Amino acid sequence: MRITVLAGGLSHEREVSLSSGSLITAALIRKGHEVCLVDLYTGKAPDGSAPRFIRDPIQPYKVSRSIPDLEALKVSTGRGDHRIGEGVMSLCTQADAVFIALHGDVGENGRLQALLDMACIPYTGSGYAGSLLAMDKDLTKQLLTRAGVPTAPWVLCDLTRGVEAAADRIEAEVGYPVVVKPCSGGSSVGVSMPENRAELTAAIEKASAYETALLAERRIKGRELTVSILDGQVLPAVEIIPLTGFYDYENKYQAGMTTEICPAPLAEAETRALEAAALQGFSALRLRGYCRFDFILSEDGTPWCLEANTLPGMTPTSLLPQAAAAAGIGYDELCEKMVMMAVKR
Repeated sequence: MRITVLAGGLSHEREVSLSSGSLITAALIRKGHEVCLVDLYTGKAPDGSAPRFIRDPIQPYKVSRSIPDLEALKVSTGRGDHRIGEGVMSLCTQADAVFIALHGDVGENGRLQALLDMACIPYTGSGYAGSLLAMDKDLTKQLLTRAGVPTAPWVLCDLTRGVEAAADRIEAEVGYPVVVKPCSGGSSVGVSMPENRAELTAAIEKASAYETALLAERRIKGRELTVSILDGQVLPAVEIIPLTGFYDYENKYQAGMTTEICPAPLAEAETRALEAAALQGFSALRLRGYCRFDFILSEDGTPWCLEANTLPGMTPTSLLPQAAAAAGIGYDELCEKMVMMAVKR
């Protein structure tokens, strides 16, 4: 089978995506497929060469500690805000299926999915509607609430009245401790956990560097867990324990920064509650194929849903592959399964 893997893109998560994409490409090649890995934004292979369909092994792409400078990327490539590089759609039409290994921006907010739908090109993951709903954290929380899935109290701030006005509203409607994050970001980029006014103001300014719509939610104390769904099957939960701080960008993608336990040590009732919440969220957000839900499990056993991730990372430290492995599904098999679901659909 011919498969085009889309990675990179104009997103602060582009390096994570390129790492995922290189590993997915290598896995699909090992399964006997002819694969082309292309950066959605540049229209080139990660090494800058012309992309092509290959069957030879490739080297993994490593994620650096720092978040990519997108403004510098725009200048160096001369592409500005153009999201899809020359020749990318041609590579998609030449393939039997497209594996979307993108994180953030058009790869995850439904716009790319809609474009592929119009071209009748099979692709992995959720469709445009589910992608949009899950990418917008405010919409996600509204739909989770209506579906009966516990989610922390929150407010959406657009900063039109300034930082101090946003801080006033957050203090009045959410209080401390609070989590401040971009409304449509991922990989914990721009996320802070302030505990007083000075920290809150700094957190708002930090998040506003990535997006003008900010979400502030009550910080729930408890165990951090993630639950993945694959083709209707709920995979074993993963418990996440950062060695320092919280589960931020560096702790997510640098080896040895976080302890991850899979399957997570849970009581039967806790497992059932997490599984039920994930399945309810999957249905409420109109998702398909696969997804990962992040939770805080409070001391009373309530699974507080933080957000949904329609295109989970597939890096060496990513959580969906760990959950699949615990269910007896190896990495190569997982990647091929995702493609076959797309083709079958």
